[in-house]
Amino acid sequence: MGLLDDKVVLVNGGSQGVGAAIARAAVREGAVVAVSGRRPEPGEALVAELTGDGGKAMFVRADLADADQARASVARVVEAYGRVDCLVNSAGLTSRGTLLDTTPELFDQHIAINLKAPFFAMQAAVADMVRREEPGTVVNIITSSAHGGQPFLAPYVAAKAGLIGLTRNAAHAHRWDRIRINGLNIGWTATEGEDATQRAFHAAGDDWREQAAARLPMGKLGQPDEIADFVVLLLSDRSGVVTGSVIDWDQNVLGGLD
Repeated sequence: MGLLDDKVVLVNGGSQGVGAAIARAAVREGAVVAVSGRRPEPGEALVAELTGDGGKAMFVRADLADADQARASVARVVEAYGRVDCLVNSAGLTSRGTLLDTTPELFDQHIAINLKAPFFAMQAAVADMVRREEPGTVVNIITSSAHGGQPFLAPYVAAKAGLIGLTRNAAHAHRWDRIRINGLNIGWTATEGEDATQRAFHAAGDDWREQAAARLPMGKLGQPDEIADFVVLLLSDRSGVVTGSVIDWDQNVLGGLD
């Protein structure tokens, strides 16, 4: 028996990085999985991997910055499988901007991907659960930077802090529908997207992961597969009654000082 046997799971922003790791873990635990993303190549390659291993999966092409497409990602899964039991919002934009140099256009991009997309995907998924009068679960991938973050993450922090509030608000609103909604504040994580960000914005070399690991308490960055296992637990019945929780999944302790 898997933790997610026969559950239909949609991972928005699931074609690479943490999202792809969550999709792999969900299939391993018995779920039928849909992953969404803008680019078909990595999404279809992931689906081929998942189905090649005996899983059941589909790719939904969607630009989640468009609220209509975020809602449509849920509709496509309901059309294909009849329902959505679990939603993971893992898409994220981490392009840099400070309070002083962020343009309105960059700010709007962060709001669109990091806050608006999960809002309207949740709207559609929760509406499906309520319509069917069935319980469900949602996990929002947030960030430990939402507590404050670096100066160059101003629009990112603003949007992700909003997602924390949304997570708690939606969890409270739908607790009597038995829909559990939680968030995960992940720390610095070794993903393809982080590699591209480090090279584009911080002139990082090929050894940036090793250099970063040497400065971290556990001697490594966060690993997508470890995050995925935790998300699967939150999606599953094994996480019990917990809802409205935003959990810090990081190796730096909030408020701790040296």
